[in-house]
Amino acid sequence: MELTAEERAMLDGAEGAAVQRALAYQVEVGRFFGATRMVPITNAHMMGDIEVLGDAGLGFLQEMQRAGAKARIPLTTNARCIDFAWAERLGQDPAECAKERQVIAALQGMAVMTTDTCINYQTLYQPHLGERVAWGDTGTCIYANSVFGARTNFESGPAALAAAITGRTPDYGFQRDEHRRGGFIVDIGGATLGDLADWGALGKLVGEGHQSYTAVPVFTGFRRTPLADELKQLGCALASYGSMGMFHFVGLTPEAPTLEAAFHGAVPPGVERMAVDDAAIAAVYAGYDLGAGDAKLVVFSGPQLSLFELRDLARLFAGRQVARGTSVFVTSSNGVLSAARKLGYLAPLEAAGVCVLEGVCFYILQNLSQMREREGWRNMVSNSAKIVNIIGAHRFRTILRRTADCVEIACTGRLA
Repeated sequence: MELTAEERAMLDGAEGAAVQRALAYQVEVGRFFGATRMVPITNAHMMGDIEVLGDAGLGFLQEMQRAGAKARIPLTTNARCIDFAWAERLGQDPAECAKERQVIAALQGMAVMTTDTCINYQTLYQPHLGERVAWGDTGTCIYANSVFGARTNFESGPAALAAAITGRTPDYGFQRDEHRRGGFIVDIGGATLGDLADWGALGKLVGEGHQSYTAVPVFTGFRRTPLADELKQLGCALASYGSMGMFHFVGLTPEAPTLEAAFHGAVPPGVERMAVDDAAIAAVYAGYDLGAGDAKLVVFSGPQLSLFELRDLARLFAGRQVARGTSVFVTSSNGVLSAARKLGYLAPLEAAGVCVLEGVCFYILQNLSQMREREGWRNMVSNSAKIVNIIGAHRFRTILRRTADCVEIACTGRLA
């Protein structure tokens, strides 16, 4: 890699051991992906909780803190695996809770902003067109690249931390023009897409058939402007089912004012085209095994909910009760939940028996497999296609349903 004089000095230890170690790590990552240089960044976002880190990861963070590591640009954290206010009631391991507090202390000691949210792009920072950032969590990355036109790759926890320490990242993948070009066309003119879950189903259909990080779908034909939460669900599903890092939406996303612009010129002859209509979306819902037909667990999470989503759920749950034997979870960030409580959106949820968790995402909860066994959870219903896909490691039977249907299932205890 061609390093600047400043970067060579960093590698020689001129700015201390932590900066030296961080840049050395980034150089190896860059070499692996064929980067020839580093590029400056303005913002970073990292995954870092004890369920993901383990003891080795915690030790690494503490070692970097002792070495004097400090974030030189704003660095925020993704969702945690523990809401300390609920840890005892959920039967989470006290020893792991103590370690999670150590993780937080180590991060804060390195000037990391422990915001604990996977929707930083909705609540904390919105990068602009062409801005280079280093974000972890697949949902944040695809939203930054697609909706804002910023530039980032899926950064691992250590990579995002290193980027914040050095203020730069290797120039590869979606940092480069050639990887941001459209790859195939998806005509959604025949799809109504009236619920958030429909957008996740769309992402599932497109992602499952194109499982490639650099496969960039170009959506066209839709007859209204999608909402931020709809694009959130689409992006998260594309990243989950297809490992995709970017999409274009003609006439909406900044790098696709026209179909031709999405392809960086004329549309290539013979480019792949697919169409998704209401029948295809309905087939997604019909494809889930309902088992014995009883609902044990309904989850609104993965990604965390926006203030608008909480408002809508409050209206749907108002005056109702969660069915006996069924558990319902909602997760969001501190900022969103604080506003929701002031606006009266949490009271109807809590009165209905919904468990509202702060700063976590459900699928990474510490001790989740043990919770599933203890509570007898087998079926998990959600309006998030992402969580329906990625929670499979915990051996749930997962079922995607529209938002109002999820509430109905939660309050009746019966799958449909």
